[in-house]
Amino acid sequence: MRFIWALLLIGAAHAQQYPTQPIKMIVPFPVGGGADIAARVVALHIGTELGQPVVVENYGGAGGTIGTSRAAQAAPDGYTLFVGTPSTHGTNPAVYTKLAYDPIRDFSPIGLIGTSPFLLIVHPSVKAQSAKELIALARAHPGELNYASFGNGSINHLGAELFNSLANIDVRHVPYKGGAPALVDLIAGRVQYTFDGSAAVPAIRAGQVKLLAVGSVQRWHVFADTPTIAESALPGFDLTTWYGLFAPAKTPQAVIDLVNTKLNAVLALPQAKDSFAKMGFDPAGGTPDVLTKKVRDEVSKWTDIARQKNIRVQD
Repeated sequence: MRFIWALLLIGAAHAQQYPTQPIKMIVPFPVGGGADIAARVVALHIGTELGQPVVVENYGGAGGTIGTSRAAQAAPDGYTLFVGTPSTHGTNPAVYTKLAYDPIRDFSPIGLIGTSPFLLIVHPSVKAQSAKELIALARAHPGELNYASFGNGSINHLGAELFNSLANIDVRHVPYKGGAPALVDLIAGRVQYTFDGSAAVPAIRAGQVKLLAVGSVQRWHVFADTPTIAESALPGFDLTTWYGLFAPAKTPQAVIDLVNTKLNAVLALPQAKDSFAKMGFDPAGGTPDVLTKKVRDEVSKWTDIARQKNIRVQD
């Protein structure tokens, strides 16, 4: 009992002093992507809130597994934070045959930074004006339509397979090395449809691709008149991207609570809201439990679909 009280006192003392030095925030993807931009917005403002600079460090590669493993192995002292996504804490555990981290065991959730829906988009030549009509078209022409993904085992690969499974359609998968080349080929008409995020908004507004539906459960304010897939075709369907702030497991709870408080303060700042709005990204916030539930739900959902479709990625 004395030992437990001693640990609690040490943790409380650490939190009172924390932070006394710069903090690093690991992003497991290259500079310029959505996770990187979100991290830099948070880092800038949360550094001010904490009174110490927060430096973003990018460790891209292997679908985010390299940087995620690095964060999982960092000292749990509050001086390493990590920005996770549906890939790092959802699809990667579902599809990789070997993974050097466990998304639940190796991380302490701090808070959900925010979310953004995936969008169901098609080439303008596709004779469908809604998700329901696309499903009907695919059923009428089994095996003839194809869809693009960011790569085997990626979030929009599994998301599309979830869509195809619920819709009971037979279509062909065309994997690309990232979202940019997939969108280029969709615009060119080499593939019929894909699920993409806010990066596709300019192409939608320019008429280069056609938006059929939004992947989130609720309608998205950016395209408020566009129905969701759940309401128009497949009840319960949900495909959104999200960014969460984590620390290595066993980071003192007092530190987690402090950073969570500061994160929520950052997400309420007009400057941060403006930056996120330009990304097509909706701030979330809340307690660490919100992010904990998000991770558990994502791992469960994507593990199920990966097993059903036998989707595996060799290391």
